[in-house]
Amino acid sequence: MAPYSLIIGNKNYSSWSMRPWLMMTACDIPFEETVIALDTPNTRQEILRHSPSGRVPVLKDGELTVWDSLSIGEYLAEKHPEAGLWPADPIARARARSVSAEMHSGFGAVRQNMPMNIRSNFPGEGRGPGVQEDINRITAIWRNHRRRVTNPADGPYLFGRFSIADAMFAPVVSRFRTYGVELTDEAAAYAEAIWDMPAVKAWVEDARNEPMVIDRHEL
Repeated sequence: MAPYSLIIGNKNYSSWSMRPWLMMTACDIPFEETVIALDTPNTRQEILRHSPSGRVPVLKDGELTVWDSLSIGEYLAEKHPEAGLWPADPIARARARSVSAEMHSGFGAVRQNMPMNIRSNFPGEGRGPGVQEDINRITAIWRNHRRRVTNPADGPYLFGRFSIADAMFAPVVSRFRTYGVELTDEAAAYAEAIWDMPAVKAWVEDARNEPMVIDRHEL
């Protein structure tokens, strides 16, 4: 039996659920998965059985319940230092925490206007007020941090090897693909590296095979 239980929402739509799922899958941390259908009359009641926040994702470790994607990542990083979920270098680690927190709390225009929908293709849609500013800032983060990784052998991710920061931005890569956001240089290469991850491919395959549909996220 896996030591952890991870409660998530629909894989096609739940960007917050995708983040800890990727952290655990990419780092070979075993867990049992429970998917709760979102946007149904019973959704909140079902989630409240697992978490007082009434939101997914939720991680259970024995009697302990941890909620919120970033909190789950911090907990896993402490429990599994060998996984390297944060960069080993303290300066890189501080930067990784900063961009992860910015992703966690910011970019409301992208969230509101470009909801995650892996199965769909809406090129040119979702360009509401403030979206381009969010896109510019996100791609600047990707570009600037990739330029700091001077040794290609270190890996193709924001800080070389995969970290919590990459899990936080992975759903944005999905959004940009769905809504046809054009990327260039290091930002484009980074997005491709994320999309090519085996863990991301596994999540995307599951999302495409899901029967559940949330009408308000379909244009």
